[in-house]
Amino acid sequence: MGIGDKIKNAAEEAKGKAKEAFGDATDDNSLQAEGQVDQAKANTKQAGENVKDAWKDTTRD
Repeated sequence: MGIGDKIKNAAEEAKGKAKEAFGDATDDNSLQAEGQVDQAKANTKQAGENVKDAWKDTTRD
């Protein structure tokens, strides 16, 4: 996985956490849920990248 993908996924997760926190602070359930969705998307992308990395590692040996 490239460093750019790692940065993008981390940024998306941080954005989601910020949205969730802001939604929690303002009692905005919609924004809170949107933040949770953003975090889930970032985690899913990260998991996919980890699978790719694992596959590359096993095929190199």
